[in-house]
Amino acid sequence: MRPSFRPLLLTLALLASAALAGCATPPPADDPDAIAEFKENNDPLEPTNRFFYQVNDALDTVLLKPLAIGYRGLLPAPLLTGVHNALSNLGAPVVLANDVMQGKPQRAGHTLTRFVINSTIGVGGLIDVATDLGWPGHDADFGMTLAVWGVPDGVFLFLPVLGPSNPRDAVGFGVDTFGLDPWGWVGKGVTVSDLRLTRTGVSAVDTRAGFLDDLDKLKAQALDPYATIRSLSRQFRAGKIEDARGDVTGTAVKKSP
Repeated sequence: MRPSFRPLLLTLALLASAALAGCATPPPADDPDAIAEFKENNDPLEPTNRFFYQVNDALDTVLLKPLAIGYRGLLPAPLLTGVHNALSNLGAPVVLANDVMQGKPQRAGHTLTRFVINSTIGVGGLIDVATDLGWPGHDADFGMTLAVWGVPDGVFLFLPVLGPSNPRDAVGFGVDTFGLDPWGWVGKGVTVSDLRLTRTGVSAVDTRAGFLDDLDKLKAQALDPYATIRSLSRQFRAGKIEDARGDVTGTAVKKSP
């Protein structure tokens, strides 16, 4: 089955329409502090981004957060960890492909070793044996690969459903999802499609469950949660990219609570 790029095209079209509909107004030229802050934020689409933040927050409140609470409350801790590990293991081929494209043989070797160990001794990835043996995991995606190649991130974007991003990482997400992920184009039929959909849904809930407490605390304490998320997401992303550029092999896979 050939991967469909229609979802990516629809997302890009939506973003283009939204960009035309709402742009932030630059501050007056006689206010240098405001101009400096405007440039530092690099968020010319802020009205549109804030709208999508509110939409995502509403969807999270009525759907994703309750599912994550139920998921974390109903499943015992060992099973939560096993599901998280298995999902991470399924993402290894994408990580490996990007390690190779980034020209990072050490990171690629770590990823391949982890995948082999966890897929066999680790019972299909349910048990993260590789980390215990000294082969910790790391993140790698095509957005990071583009960054290593020198492509700038561009303006800040808050994407529908996906959350904080930028043009480079949005393109990277599309390439990873519809091009590099072998589970997205190997096999066909209703059963395979259902498995892919299940994996996507469980991944979303598992990720949200890992940030339940932190996100609640951020929303309660931040004067402007949108601006705080914008800043933190950029810092987190910059750290991951620096690890890739420095050929850092990563840290242990975060376990679900």
